[in-house]
Amino acid sequence: MSNLVIITGPPGAGKTTTARLLSARLTPSAHLHADDFWHFIRQGYLPPHLPESHHQNTIVIQALAAAAATYATHYQVLCDGIIDPWFLPAFRRPLHYVVLNPTETTALNRATSRPAPALTDPAPIRSLHQQFADLGPLSHHAIDTTDQTPEETATAVLNAITAGLHLLNP
Repeated sequence: MSNLVIITGPPGAGKTTTARLLSARLTPSAHLHADDFWHFIRQGYLPPHLPESHHQNTIVIQALAAAAATYATHYQVLCDGIIDPWFLPAFRRPLHYVVLNPTETTALNRATSRPAPALTDPAPIRSLHQQFADLGPLSHHAIDTTDQTPEETATAVLNAITAGLHLLNP
């Protein structure tokens, strides 16, 4: 099994909860919450869902990927965040790329009910959900979490990565 697992999907998919549950099951493990890397920016921050934030997002993903590679030398690393397929070249291979993808209604209900500072605006949530709706050649990396409990999702992800179903090789 690769030491790096990316758990991604739209807001409300269950990325962070799943990564937390998996990091408790895997020993030794490290959980890198991608949102934290955006919070490191103190001046000049742009909301990552805006088109003009692409350069900033690229830098943040590169920092996340570098940290993940370092931790992966000794730990099973779980990176959770909105990591679109075009950011995958920043990460070392092999890696597991798992897309949690509930229905848009489920994602909206989950994401809009969170407290600040979480993204709760329905428009970018819908847009981000749409970005993961058509994964093309990576469509088999998606897991529908609509009707799953967090424990069921964590088990499904663990089973998938153990079987190598979502592995990306060089």
